[in-house]
Amino acid sequence: MGAGYVGVDVGGTKVLAVRVSAAGAVEASATRPMPGRTAPVTEVEDAIVAAVRAVQDGAHPPAGLGISAAGLVDAAGERFLFGAHLPWRDAPVRRVIAERTALPVVLDNDANCAAHAELVAGAARGVDAALLITIGTGIGGALVLGGRVVRGAHGLAGEFGHMQVVPGGLACECGLRGCWEQYCSGRALERVTRVALGRHLEGPEVTALARAGDEVARHAFGSIGTWLGVGAAGLVSAFDPEVVVVGGGVSAVGDLLLAPARRALEESLQGTDYRAVPPLVPATLGPEAGAVGAALLARDGRGR
Repeated sequence: MGAGYVGVDVGGTKVLAVRVSAAGAVEASATRPMPGRTAPVTEVEDAIVAAVRAVQDGAHPPAGLGISAAGLVDAAGERFLFGAHLPWRDAPVRRVIAERTALPVVLDNDANCAAHAELVAGAARGVDAALLITIGTGIGGALVLGGRVVRGAHGLAGEFGHMQVVPGGLACECGLRGCWEQYCSGRALERVTRVALGRHLEGPEVTALARAGDEVARHAFGSIGTWLGVGAAGLVSAFDPEVVVVGGGVSAVGDLLLAPARRALEESLQGTDYRAVPPLVPATLGPEAGAVGAALLARDGRGR
């Protein structure tokens, strides 16, 4: 019998691993740097393996490993097809990681994993219809209907970050222009701050300044939050969820982001005097939701 389950979230800036118990409690976590979207894929796989080993319970291998990856994953959960911030292209990631770790592996999109975690043990628990929006380097998304994550005909549903919100707008790493994540993401936060200050700051530095009361940093979060609310309003109009859950690293700042998002959601949604406006709430599991969800998918079986 393995010692719990491990989930690994592979994002644009870091690889995060968690070990959870059979009951779903987080017992250990570790991070490794993400080599970058132009790095050889073997370096990304090395980082995953190192993170798994860092949280493994001594000599006892986990009972299963889940991989949460920021990008397009095929319906079978075998291949990572494309991601704007990761170097894999139509790669058999599940098989490769299973061979390198000698563990049973499941693979899914990062927001799908986060949505599963929030359904099982978080802000969407007991909810029939929900939207999950994760804000990190870019934007991830997942749709829950009938209490299940909807993956779509080819497994590619929920790519909300690459909806075009500004025709001919800012160039996106995905190859398109005007994508939502160019206006609402960690990269967007850094760009807005850089334009205002004339120097580059990393996302955690902007967060620290905002929490300390810096007006430029707070304005940057206000801009990102407003775009979050505008985009969320479109999704609410399309899917009528009971709740909108916001996760990802940028969301850790709390109401500096969520308060302007709630205002923009109200202002951008039709018929607010006559309809229920879903609450926009932080993910209970925070930035670890993707990794925890991947571990829970390894425990529960992907697609259930």
